[in-house]
Amino acid sequence: MSAEPWIVSDELWARVEPLLPRRERRFRCPGRKPVPDRQVLCGILYVLYQGIQWEYLPKQLGFGSGMTCWRRLRDRNEAGVWDRLPHVLLADLNAACRLDRSRCVVDSPRQGAERGDRTGPSPVDRGRTGSKHHLITDGHGTPLAVILTGGNRNDVTQLIPLLNAIPPVKGRVGRPRRKPQSVFADRGYDHDIYRDQVRARGIIPAIARRGTRHGTGLGIYRWGVERTFAWLHGFRRLRTRWERRVDMHEAFLKLACCIITERQIRSLC
Repeated sequence: MSAEPWIVSDELWARVEPLLPRRERRFRCPGRKPVPDRQVLCGILYVLYQGIQWEYLPKQLGFGSGMTCWRRLRDRNEAGVWDRLPHVLLADLNAACRLDRSRCVVDSPRQGAERGDRTGPSPVDRGRTGSKHHLITDGHGTPLAVILTGGNRNDVTQLIPLLNAIPPVKGRVGRPRRKPQSVFADRGYDHDIYRDQVRARGIIPAIARRGTRHGTGLGIYRWGVERTFAWLHGFRRLRTRWERRVDMHEAFLKLACCIITERQIRSLC
């Protein structure tokens, strides 16, 4: 394990490097030699962990400039690297029989945001502007899909999009499976129309109902997603949304989910 969390391990780099687009070699006017992708990824992770602004990235650590790291994060996101990396990581977990598809858990806490698209006034926080991270995990708390919306978006409206966003996971014999047996959620997802839509997909909805006493027993299954959100907000860059551009914040969000999944793979060793 690396001494610093933003140092890219050999195991993680072996999964990331094949997904990176090839850079065309320029024979005429090649210009300055680009900073290696692995060092730039370390710089991106440094910003993700520390929550600093790009211009304050320490150059003495060899990450390159903050603008270089920003451009690489943008370009890799546009190339779909952070969308394909979870497929590779989840396949490794599935091959080790550590992916619990018998149930999935959803949740969507509010997150403060200063500006940008997909923000909105929160109805439960005195109208403050914010965003929401809608997350679905497996039974062990492994992130399967994440969606970013405005803070005024109702939680239940993203239940079906989250189920649809679960990727088909390889790693075991047979056709890749993407549909869980059941989905667990709190009272924010209580709506009979959406329960019927979940059942129509062959999934059992285990959703708490409003007006009932607490202590329904769902907490013993929902703790996984709560822990995952604690891990996500351990990345200081995700505690408050500073990015005006939606794609840049989503890139950080997807990358953080990949880091959490990679940690679970390392815990198997």
